[in-house]
Amino acid sequence: MAPSLLPKLVDWDTLLAARSCYASEGKIVVWTNGCFDLLHPGHIRSLQAAKRLGDILVVGLNSDDSVRQLKGPGRPVLSELERAEVLSALACVDYVVVFAELRPDAALLRLRPDVHCKGADYAPPHGKPIPEMETVASYGGRIEFLPYFGGISTTELIRRIREA
Repeated sequence: MAPSLLPKLVDWDTLLAARSCYASEGKIVVWTNGCFDLLHPGHIRSLQAAKRLGDILVVGLNSDDSVRQLKGPGRPVLSELERAEVLSALACVDYVVVFAELRPDAALLRLRPDVHCKGADYAPPHGKPIPEMETVASYGGRIEFLPYFGGISTTELIRRIREA
C-alpha cells in the first residue's frame, strides 16, 4: 500500500511542521513508540490512555529492521507499512512516524513532545530503568506511565497461533 493512502503516516518534515503549529496553539503533543506488531487489546488500551494525556498523539513506529534487531529474525510479522495502516485506522492516533533506531532518543529530540509515554513496567519505584529519561528531561518534557494490561502480548499471540 502506498504511503499516500495512509494520511496519518507522515514523514519527519511534515510531522515537525505540524508540531510547530501545535506548539503555537498551546496544544499538548504526546508521543509513544513501539513495534506494534499484531495489534492486540493491550496495545489499543495503551494508545487510548496515551491520547487522554494530551491533544495530539504521535506514534513512533519501529522500522522493520529495528524490530528484527529488537525481537529476532522472525519479526515483524507485519511490515512497517501494514503496521502503520492498522495504527492509522485508530481514532486515538493522530500521526504515525517510522524511526529506524533501536531507542527513540533521536526521534524525541527532533519532535520534543510534551509527554513521552512508557509502559507501567518502567514506573518507579520498582520499574525498569528508563533509557531516554535524560533525553526527555533535556528539552523539558515529562514522562507518563501507561497502565499495564497483562495476559496478552504479541509473543503470546504468535505462540498461540503456532500451536493452533
